[in-house]
Amino acid sequence: MKTNYDNPLRPQFHFTPAANWLNDPNGMVYYEGEYHLFYQHHPESTIWGPMHWGHAVSKDLVHWEHHPIALYPDHNGTVFSGSAIVDWNDTSGFFDGKAGLVAIYTQTEMIPDSDLSKQRQSLAFSKDNGRTWIPYEGNPVLIDERCADFRDPKVFWHEETNRWIMVLAAGDRLFLYHSPDLKDWTFASEFGAQDGSHEGVWECPDLFALPVKDGDDAKKWVMIVSIGDSEKCPEGSRTQYFIGEFDGVSFKNDNPAESVLWLDHGRDNYAGVTWSDAPDLESKRMFIGWMNNWKYANLIPTDDWRGAMTLPRILSLRQDAEGVRLVQTAAAELEQLRLGTREWNDELVEPGNSLLSGLTDGLYELEAEFELDTAEEFGFKIHAGEKHETVVGYEVAGGKLFIDRSNSGIIDFHSDFGCRHEASLRAEDGVIKLQLWVDRSSVEVFADEGGLVITDQLFPLEGSHGMEVFAKGGTVNLRSLRIHPLKSIYVSKATEAVGQ
Repeated sequence: MKTNYDNPLRPQFHFTPAANWLNDPNGMVYYEGEYHLFYQHHPESTIWGPMHWGHAVSKDLVHWEHHPIALYPDHNGTVFSGSAIVDWNDTSGFFDGKAGLVAIYTQTEMIPDSDLSKQRQSLAFSKDNGRTWIPYEGNPVLIDERCADFRDPKVFWHEETNRWIMVLAAGDRLFLYHSPDLKDWTFASEFGAQDGSHEGVWECPDLFALPVKDGDDAKKWVMIVSIGDSEKCPEGSRTQYFIGEFDGVSFKNDNPAESVLWLDHGRDNYAGVTWSDAPDLESKRMFIGWMNNWKYANLIPTDDWRGAMTLPRILSLRQDAEGVRLVQTAAAELEQLRLGTREWNDELVEPGNSLLSGLTDGLYELEAEFELDTAEEFGFKIHAGEKHETVVGYEVAGGKLFIDRSNSGIIDFHSDFGCRHEASLRAEDGVIKLQLWVDRSSVEVFADEGGLVITDQLFPLEGSHGMEVFAKGGTVNLRSLRIHPLKSIYVSKATEAVGQ
C-alpha cells in the first residue's frame, strides 16, 4: 500500500495513521530501545467504528515505523483503550521466567436488543518485542456488570506494595484495583465522584509520581482523567488532572474537590497518557495525546486518513503560588528536525509591522520573548493568506493568551470549530514568552515555561503559508525571536509517496 504523506493537510512532524481512523493512544510502553505507540484504529473507514489496536514503533519519538494491527476484535468484543507494561519478573507466568510485554485493555460488545454494551478487561502478551500478540485464554480478567462504562485500564507496578495497580474509568469516577499477577484483580478504592469536572463521562486515566521542582523535592502523585464531549459544553472533550497522594490503595486529592486543573487549554488534546517503563521515570514522564475532539472528530476535512497525535511531551511538576502544577515541554528529540535558525532581537513592533513579510515556512518552531509596552494586544498570525489567518495572541488588559481560529480556513464542518478561546497568563515582570510548533494542520503553544499549553487543529486553505508578528492599539518590544524551519519526519522528501 502506498501512502501519500504530502497531502496539504497531513501533519509533517506529528504522528498520523497511514490510512483511515485513529483516536486514543493506547498501550504506550518502552522496551528494548523502542517506544511503542498503539492507538484506537478502524482499518476500514475514516470514521469511528469497530476498534482495533493500530501499532507503530520509534527509537526517537520523532520518526515512526508502522506495524501490522496488534489487536483485533474477537469473541469477547472489540478492542477499546488500555495500557501495556513490561512484566520484568514474569509475574503473569506468560514468559517462562523471562521478561515480556503485556497489554491490558477493554473489550466491549453490545447487549442484544438494547443500546447498551458490556465492557470487560482483557490481557494479551507478546514474546517478540510487540510484533505479535497472543490473547490470554482466560479473558476477560475483570468484569463488573453494574457499570455500563467500565474501561481504559492503566496498569503499573507499585514498588512499595509489591503488586500491580490498575486505574479504571467507571462512568463518573475511577476504580482502583491491585493484583499480584495481572490476572486476578482485587477492588481497592474509588476516586472522583465529587471531584473535578463532570461535564462528560470520565475516560483514559493515568496515575504516576513525580518530584516537585522548586518545592521541597517531595514526591507527588498525578492523576490524569479525560472527560468526554457534552452537548452543553462548547469546549467538547478535554483532559483534567489532580495532584495528591497515593498509598497503594487509595488516591487523595490535595486540592478542594471543586478545583479543576486543565492539562491543556486548547480544543484538541484528549485521552493522553504516558509511556510505561520509559527512561528516567523517577524525574519525568513522557506523554502524548489524541489531537482531536469528539465534538467534531468524525467530521474534520481530511481524505484517506483522520486523526493525529500531539507532540510527545515531557511532564514534570513545579511549585507555583497556587500550588503544585504540571509543566509540559516538547520532547528534546524534536530539535533534530531543525533546519537552521532565523533570529531577530530588540525590535519595536507597531501596527502595520512587516518584520516577517515574505516568510512562508510551512513547518516551524517559533520562540519569542515580548516586553509589554503600549499595545493592547500582540502576537502572531500564522497560516496567513489573502483572506484567512489564525491568530495566536496576548490580550494585555485581561491577561489572556488566546487562539482565534474563527477565520483560519476550513471551519464549516462544525459550528463549534471556528472560535476564539483563551486562558489566563500573567506577564511576569512585564514579559511574555511563547513557543509555537506550527504544522500543516495544527499549532501547539507553550507559555509560562510550559505551565500553560494550548493545542488546536487548523485546516488552512492552500497557499496560506504567511506569518506575521503584530501589535494592536500601540507598540510592544520584541526582545527576541527565533524561528526554526523544520523538516518533515518522513525519510524521503515530503513530496514523495512512502511505502508502508
